[in-house]
Amino acid sequence: MDYFKKLLDLLKTERQEDEAMYRQLSSSLSVNDRREAGLSWYPVAIRGTEPTKGDYITVELERTTNQDIPHQFRTGASAALFSNHNREHDRVEGVVNYVGANKIKITLRTDELPEWSRNGKLGVDLLFDDNSYDEMQQALRQAIALNEKREEGRLVRILTGSQEPVFENYVSPVPFPSLNPSQQEAVNKILSAEDLAIVHGPPGTGKTTTLVQAIKALVAKDKQQVLVVAPSNTAVDLLSEKLSDAGLNVLRVGNPARVNERLLSLTMDHKMAEHTANKEIKRLKKQAGEFKDMAHKYKRNFGKAERDQRKALFDEARNIMKQVEKTEQYIVDDLLAKADVITATLIGANHYLVRERKFHTVVIDEAGQALEPATWVPVIKARKLILAGDHLQLPPTVKSNEAAKNGLTLTLLEKLVERYPQSVVMLNEQYRMNRLIMGYSAATFYDNQLKAHASVENHTLNNDEHPLQFIDTAGCGFEEKTSGNAISNPEEAAFSINYLKQLSAEKQWDAAFPTVGIISPYRRQIDELKAMLQQTPELLAFQHRITINTIDSFQGQERDMVLISMTRSNNDNRIGFLSEIRRMNVAMTRARKKLVVVGDSSTLSQHDYYAGFIAYAEQQEAYKSAWEYMGV
Repeated sequence: MDYFKKLLDLLKTERQEDEAMYRQLSSSLSVNDRREAGLSWYPVAIRGTEPTKGDYITVELERTTNQDIPHQFRTGASAALFSNHNREHDRVEGVVNYVGANKIKITLRTDELPEWSRNGKLGVDLLFDDNSYDEMQQALRQAIALNEKREEGRLVRILTGSQEPVFENYVSPVPFPSLNPSQQEAVNKILSAEDLAIVHGPPGTGKTTTLVQAIKALVAKDKQQVLVVAPSNTAVDLLSEKLSDAGLNVLRVGNPARVNERLLSLTMDHKMAEHTANKEIKRLKKQAGEFKDMAHKYKRNFGKAERDQRKALFDEARNIMKQVEKTEQYIVDDLLAKADVITATLIGANHYLVRERKFHTVVIDEAGQALEPATWVPVIKARKLILAGDHLQLPPTVKSNEAAKNGLTLTLLEKLVERYPQSVVMLNEQYRMNRLIMGYSAATFYDNQLKAHASVENHTLNNDEHPLQFIDTAGCGFEEKTSGNAISNPEEAAFSINYLKQLSAEKQWDAAFPTVGIISPYRRQIDELKAMLQQTPELLAFQHRITINTIDSFQGQERDMVLISMTRSNNDNRIGFLSEIRRMNVAMTRARKKLVVVGDSSTLSQHDYYAGFIAYAEQQEAYKSAWEYMGV
């Protein structure tokens, strides 16, 4: 089928580019650089081992320093334990089966720890993620096969455009008193859909609240388990907690990003540990370990009697591990059967615990950030699909320019919003932004259908501060600097931090410093801004209230005040990836009470979107020249 053949080709191109980038990075970086890039934990200490099926061993490791560095390890990823003595030679590969804040469990492809693991410093390397690509490829091939089947292939045919979605005709909608009218309409659309419903949730419109109510209603209506997935662990965690708080029995498959007690209690590991049959498993594992230890005491040069004895001990350990597997399977089946909702990432939807399971309904949250081949991993398990997200915010990350250009950034959500408007409900009341902060995004992206709830439409910082400002640096000589691919604007960074310092002093924020987000599209500019903050003693006491980061990392978050350093300022009017205006939609809709955009109008206004924003700021009497703040 051409639809999936194209996706398979795009995925192959992306995989090749991703692998090439990984190889280049891993071969050129020192172990310290790899650690900083989130590709290694080093040093680590062994905290325990236990036998596992297939004559493998699971080792628990803890990173003993550098514990605050973010990393990319996740369940199912391939990893290697290595020694710093000889990193190329002294290494053994395996698969990650648990990741905590600073602990990791890896099932190694060996039945005992190698000799070198007792000497020198140890580390863990993340290997190239073949697993995710294999899962996506397999899902696309399964979708091709499903398409040919009359009943099971119905959803595939609807999603690829050869069959129309169908809705039950309710006599009267179900009321949900805690929801606003558009949220109620969305829940009823989900309940009445036979096969497809879409919740379009612009910033601050209560998409998560709506989804939780809808999932609760689905579980009650269909009396069937619902699979709830999202592209990132963070998004899955948020939904898992909210669904659990709503009284549903939630099973979180895979490892949470936020390792708090509340979330861990929803995981299979925790639920298994609490299960009444777990004591028996512990006893059997201990016994198997003892038999293996006895077997390993026999040296290599022994006779037939010793060889037979060693074999008998290993056989006994194997038999015990088979009993362990049976008991574990009983517990797993019991816990799976009792769950109302199973939550996972897109790829985690094929976790071994749920690989063979089918679901009446699958819900995909943050579908605007989901790579289409990854969405098919959960979709092929579903009879009915609910998509929620905003295709007018950040698109998925694609590493290959060729794959991006040929359509890999186009999400299933985007395609279906356009194809089936009858399946879409847009949430139209937002609870985050002052109406002037919301105004330009509402007009540009949401056809002026978005309105501010009465509780937020006029809220401001200090009850007197103008909620919107565009500060124009044109003519100030704040030129951008380029180093390789990195772009920064040190003078604009210094101006931005100084502006915040002045505002804080003028409004006497000492007693109640607001939450502040300082955002730039450019990583190097973030470094400049962080350095400037460290050199500003007046603000350092409040740095726990100030977050400085890229736009992408602010997706889904909000702050009382947001300051955006646009960075670009050049004579050629180049704005680079600022032309991806959906990214700027995210940046401008993070602010609750005050939005400040600092940039060079002469460079920015060459693009229609920024020219429109500057004109909007002028209309709202929110335009200022940077000179006004520079004592000139």
